[in-house]
Amino acid sequence: MLWTLIIGLIVGFVAKLLMPGRNPSGFFITMALGIAGSIVATFIGRMAGFYGEGSNAGFIMSVLGAMLLLFLYHQFFGKNAG
Repeated sequence: MLWTLIIGLIVGFVAKLLMPGRNPSGFFITMALGIAGSIVATFIGRMAGFYGEGSNAGFIMSVLGAMLLLFLYHQFFGKNAG
């Protein structure tokens, strides 16, 4: 469990560095972003046939999943949303 939190924090941090614009901040939000990005990437990867049952997304796909979540955040809550 601790390892998941640490990797989630790293994934969230990398996604925030790569994603332009103002992002939600904070230690726990960054960690949750990374963990949620990994879950999203695993789900999409399984649907696309990249991962089998019981397999999880790797680091790069987790970062891409977190970046997708940040993109959606900007679409719904950004200055230009609406």
